[in-house]
Amino acid sequence: MARFDSKVLGRQACVAAVLGGRLPRPLVFTNGVFDIMHRGHASYLDAAAQLGATLVVAVNTDASVRRLGKGADRPLNCLEDREAVLAALSCVSIVTDFDDDTPLELIEQLRPDIIVKGGDYDMKVLPETARVESWGGKAVAIPFEFERSTTALLGRIRGLGRSRQ
Repeated sequence: MARFDSKVLGRQACVAAVLGGRLPRPLVFTNGVFDIMHRGHASYLDAAAQLGATLVVAVNTDASVRRLGKGADRPLNCLEDREAVLAALSCVSIVTDFDDDTPLELIEQLRPDIIVKGGDYDMKVLPETARVESWGGKAVAIPFEFERSTTALLGRIRGLGRSRQ
């Protein structure tokens, strides 16, 4: 068992750890697919971690990724692999998963001090923002430091495969 495996918690265990006071505050929460990790993900997660004492990353289950319409073959990496790669990052405190279309229910359970999204989100229109602000928390959009996209990367890879045939 890798040392970072202990950072991957099922949803109930994650909620228990947070509500049980075992994790220092402020608690920062973010979520995403994180299918093929790249430099943009790493810089984003590091910036998110710097906003608080604990960073919880919620990962879309394989089924929820398919519902997002990212492509019939997505995710390329299964949930367990995506969680393990995230947990291996020193800036990430806890990794959990969610199967809902949005992380709103998990956010309501965890009651983070700060929720974080990438710079392409308008935080004012997200229902998650209103919820976290209702208990005195805040929502932060982190500008992209590196223009990276898993979907764009996959397009490039697929294009290379066709040109070699």
